[in-house]
Amino acid sequence: MKLRPLADRVVIKMVEAEETTKSGIILTGTAKEKPQIAEVIAVGPGGLVDGKEVTMCVNVGDKVLTSKYAGTEVKCDGEEYLVVKQSDILAVVE
Repeated sequence: MKLRPLADRVVIKMVEAEETTKSGIILTGTAKEKPQIAEVIAVGPGGLVDGKEVTMCVNVGDKVLTSKYAGTEVKCDGEEYLVVKQSDILAVVE
């Protein structure tokens, strides 16, 4: 099954959180923060959304920074994805 987002939606996959800190301390599952960096898997076509023209600014393969609790979690073929509006993407990580 393949996900094809509609309108201004973007399908992203979260990048795994670091298991250790920079100083080498191993983090337990509860001590890790929710990661905010994700990879773009699919991009909707944009177009007219709520009466405004939306041009998509991200591309498949981009690494992006998202709002902390944005989007809807979706499971597809055993993988977990997040479907977010383009406006929930804060920046492209270069």
